[in-house]
Amino acid sequence: MALSFADLLDLFGHFLVLSLLAIGGAITTAPEMHRYLVVEQHWITDAQFTASIALAQAAPGPNVLFVAALGWNVAGLAGAAITLLGIMLPSTTLAVWAARWGAQRREWRGVRAFTGGLAPLTIALLLATGWVLAAPFSGEWRLLGLVALTVVVMLRSKASPVWIVAAGTLAGALGWV
Repeated sequence: MALSFADLLDLFGHFLVLSLLAIGGAITTAPEMHRYLVVEQHWITDAQFTASIALAQAAPGPNVLFVAALGWNVAGLAGAAITLLGIMLPSTTLAVWAARWGAQRREWRGVRAFTGGLAPLTIALLLATGWVLAAPFSGEWRLLGLVALTVVVMLRSKASPVWIVAAGTLAGALGWV
């Protein structure tokens, strides 16, 4: 699909804003990306959205690659470049500045309170992302059971997530989910 210059500029601007909301990583803004790209603009489908995230998460490299995959599906190479630049530029600039500022003031009560308060926010954003990604599979009881089992194992044991991912891969390869 060929987007107009105005659409590309809108796409860039949207990802600039999302960058500043991406506390815990770009994946935490996936529900908003889904709303914008799939529901509002209809530039990609639910299946394309989920496949883009799954493919990028399975590939080695930075976690943020799913943004480029989404951009590619929307507008090819230009879309990949625009979305990746949009999501990286503000957050990277802010992170570098905040890290330097916070390191100089790490003993201040306000700095400690701010960093401590980010943990629940990050967890909530990750839960919202999981909810959006699982929605297309809500009727698949075996898949939902595997997700529940994964959560229980991760909360109750010290098992490495690598083993959990390997078990999920095996279950999928054997056609169990």
